[in-house]
Amino acid sequence: MSPEERREALVAVTLPLLHEHGRAVTTRLIAEAAGVAEGTIFRVFASKDELVDAAVAKAFRPGRMIDDLRSIPLDAPLRDRALALVGLMQRRYSGVFVLMRKLGMAGPPEPPPDDPEWADALQRTLDAMVDVLSPDQDQLVLPAAEVVRVLRLLTFSGTHPKVAAGEPLSAEQIVDTVLYGVVARDGNEPSC
Repeated sequence: MSPEERREALVAVTLPLLHEHGRAVTTRLIAEAAGVAEGTIFRVFASKDELVDAAVAKAFRPGRMIDDLRSIPLDAPLRDRALALVGLMQRRYSGVFVLMRKLGMAGPPEPPPDDPEWADALQRTLDAMVDVLSPDQDQLVLPAAEVVRVLRLLTFSGTHPKVAAGEPLSAEQIVDTVLYGVVARDGNEPSC
């Protein structure tokens, strides 16, 4: 295995351990999870902190959902696609919130200023989200990109344990609120 492949493998096994142990994770636990000797870690990372920082950076790197987003069938009904989209976002946000709590982080890390791929990965993720809703643009009163923005905001706040006061919103609540609103209509009200 090349040093870069070894780094990636160690980062991959470290992420779930961080969710469980936070920064208290030991190199022994990481080595056991990776099936390598503890010294192997230090052949590709200068310290445990460097490995933890690499794992945290990977956890927050945009673009990790793109394949899942592209697997949502575009011929499914709009509500089903929106539910799948929100479900993916909820899993992503929940994992990030747990990681932040375990690591004592007040917020996500800033994107690396010298990493042009970060912004590109974020844009590709947003575009893939919009693609999920675009087949039904004619049914939406807002551009699909704006619907995605609202879904993201409501999913973020409705999934955050503190913002949601321990009562997170379900995917159905989020999607139905965005797609159908909360006011019963008799057909005479103007649409938004």
